[in-house]
Amino acid sequence: MIESYIKELIKEYPNFPKEGILFKDLMPILANPKVYKLLINKMGKSSICKRAENIIAIDARGFLFASAIGLSLEKPIIVARKPGKLPGNLIEESYELEYGNNSLSIQKEALLNKDNFVIIDDLLATGGTVNCISNILKKEGKKIIGLSVVVELLELKGKNNVNMEVDSIVKY
Repeated sequence: MIESYIKELIKEYPNFPKEGILFKDLMPILANPKVYKLLINKMGKSSICKRAENIIAIDARGFLFASAIGLSLEKPIIVARKPGKLPGNLIEESYELEYGNNSLSIQKEALLNKDNFVIIDDLLATGGTVNCISNILKKEGKKIIGLSVVVELLELKGKNNVNMEVDSIVKY
């Protein structure tokens, strides 16, 4: 049921951020508090989120979903940020997107005394961003319980490219 509400709210923008990309804009979900609350409750009830002790939120739209889930489940949130956004001793990894390259960083001290994680993001496309975070966590000896996303783009087969359990609310 929630899936149909979400699909009605998502707007599509062709050729953004570059030619050939069909951008799925999830921001209208945030403008509808009832649907947003239903979404957060559904994501928070997934076995992946329940089993994880900690949440990794991916910059930037992932923050919007992870923070609400973390608050509702009373679980710590660690952020993975794009270059130049975090101070301190950082662990950094580069990755490829459908439309370019980027890197993500996590503060090393944020991972201290934390063992297992759920990764939360807005959308799963090719899996590059998720694998970037997974690589960081594995290098630090951490366990990834799985990935929870609002939207999964089936055509790009990102689920096949990540080595973890994936829970997605809406599939395109």
